[in-house]
Amino acid sequence: QALSEIEGMGGKGSNLQEMRVRPLAKRRVDMHGFCSPSSFQRSPYLSARGNFANAFQGSTEEGYKAYHADKYDEDKNPNGIINFGTSENKLCFDLMSKRLTQADMNLMDPSLLQYPDWKGHLFLREEVARFLTYYCKAPAPLKAENVIVLNGCGSLFSALATVLCDPGEAILIATPFYGGITQSVFLYGNVKLVYAYLDSKITGTSTRPFQLTVEKLEKALQDARAEGVTVRALILVNPQNPLGDIYSLSELRDYLEFAKRHELHVIVDEIYMLSVFDESATFHSVLGMDRLPDPQRTHVMWGTTKDFAASGIRFGTLYTENQDVANAVASLCYFHGVCGPVQHKVAQLLRDRDWINQVFLKANHARLKAAHTYVTDELKTLGVPFLNRNAGFFVWIDFRKYLKTGTFEEELLLWKRFLDNKVLLSCGKAFECGEPGWFRIIFSDKTHRLQLGMQRIRKVLEEREQEMLAEEKEQPCQSDQDGKADSTDEVIFVSRHQDPICAGSSSLGDLIGLLQQQMRSSDWLQKNTAEQFA
Repeated sequence: QALSEIEGMGGKGSNLQEMRVRPLAKRRVDMHGFCSPSSFQRSPYLSARGNFANAFQGSTEEGYKAYHADKYDEDKNPNGIINFGTSENKLCFDLMSKRLTQADMNLMDPSLLQYPDWKGHLFLREEVARFLTYYCKAPAPLKAENVIVLNGCGSLFSALATVLCDPGEAILIATPFYGGITQSVFLYGNVKLVYAYLDSKITGTSTRPFQLTVEKLEKALQDARAEGVTVRALILVNPQNPLGDIYSLSELRDYLEFAKRHELHVIVDEIYMLSVFDESATFHSVLGMDRLPDPQRTHVMWGTTKDFAASGIRFGTLYTENQDVANAVASLCYFHGVCGPVQHKVAQLLRDRDWINQVFLKANHARLKAAHTYVTDELKTLGVPFLNRNAGFFVWIDFRKYLKTGTFEEELLLWKRFLDNKVLLSCGKAFECGEPGWFRIIFSDKTHRLQLGMQRIRKVLEEREQEMLAEEKEQPCQSDQDGKADSTDEVIFVSRHQDPICAGSSSLGDLIGLLQQQMRSSDWLQKNTAEQFA
């Protein structure tokens, strides 16, 4: 069935409206975007599942492979690819390498070289419980018996999907979202995702672009059930990737109450909880709530990958009060365990509260903020709209004005053009965004790479602008806004969760950026030249 679905896939672009009209059953098996049906060849050595896994790829994987084959190096490969696509923090290697090589990290106890409890060594689970109690501001001490340790949050998504859903059932998630979740829940468990599409337009009860509301969740759930799809769970990513949104306490409560009404499990991914780099933004963990609406169906994930700039250390942890879920996931830890010496190092790291607070977090937040400011200032100079958030390693950018017809094919061509110019970005399709033209850029990198990468981006955009102007001269009757939303009636440079339509809530820099964007998107200067006035 999976193979026939691959062979039946088309390559036609679509927009948000087409996605909504298309029957849900067809949407859920549409693998365009992370499979390559045109080049797919069935292998006689693989099962149907093996062939499907072999074909499971897309722009994210293609770009990642290209990057590893041609990595930028200041000395050895200055013309190589700069990676603004993979969400890693490359700003704190000095701090982490120094801490991870101190003497207390190098213990080699016999127990570390033997099989552990599959949930993880008790000393580590106790440390995780204390760590989460402190940083999630839990109202009561969290318990080690509710902690499970796996080799990364991707494994956790896979394990949870397998134990909460039967094959062919679904999990609800809002788009755009981190696309790796699709692979995590599908390749092992054959669990699909049902999408609640979010808009850049501010409509209805929304107060900001791409805002998740209970109404949107309700609609997506009812549409799925009308198609006969069984939805077992809801995934929340907080802070959100790729938007950078931080959910308020009241929003979190609303989402959890919605899930309780429909008896849905809630998987809360808080992998960026310590990567909120501005004092004006406040993160609220689900574990810090006074009362969970449905504690037996609420499961919280976290890991060291993002917050400790250590994606090479495969460590993720699950906190759940449901012992049935805990034991079922633990049975899969046999396949996804963390090696003993790494468990010791992580425990030592998490218990060093003074170093975390006084050294690491202070420096990390300052570096993230500086890098974010540099990239967003460059975008303002270019007149490119974006969401201005204060969490995570990414900026969600609106490149729609560089698409002539506003299709996902055009988005992919623009993405490939960036790659040809040796800078890797992530396009909106990789996040199942319903509107072509949105891209994610990673800013958590060293200054010299940020500068060179932004130069390459500027070159591509300026070339594209010239091409579009030339096309308009050839076809003067066509508007450059055909098929696209008008950027001027949307939020342009969004400052946190404020409504920038009100002048009082926008900073001077945001307003200047808005004026620059409007000037660049206008053809007035081209049509009204000095020669014409003369």
